[in-house]
Amino acid sequence: MEEYHRHCDEVGFNAEEAHNIVKECVDGVLGGEDYNHNNINQIVEQSLTHLVKLGKAYKYIVTCAVVQKSAYGFHTASSCFWDTTSDGTCTVRWENRTMNCIVNVFAIAIVL
Repeated sequence: MEEYHRHCDEVGFNAEEAHNIVKECVDGVLGGEDYNHNNINQIVEQSLTHLVKLGKAYKYIVTCAVVQKSAYGFHTASSCFWDTTSDGTCTVRWENRTMNCIVNVFAIAIVL
């Protein structure tokens, strides 16, 4: 695996930056497509790879749920116990005519 230089001068998780990265990955994988279960791993792997390439001192957890669009709705929830000054999360909601997708990113700071 490649080595990435860590930028330790930054404090706090940049949720907007992570959101933009994940949204680009989801758009690239699912944009214009119908449901394919193989796409879910691709979204998670691409998102994780791009987040790690930022070179920030974080451990990342990326989850993805894709469901068929229906009248029944789709609800998710999460809860974290961590240091809110350095750790963080972001959620990306995406949909097209056939499916809904929710991607969660959890970032836990590595204290050296």
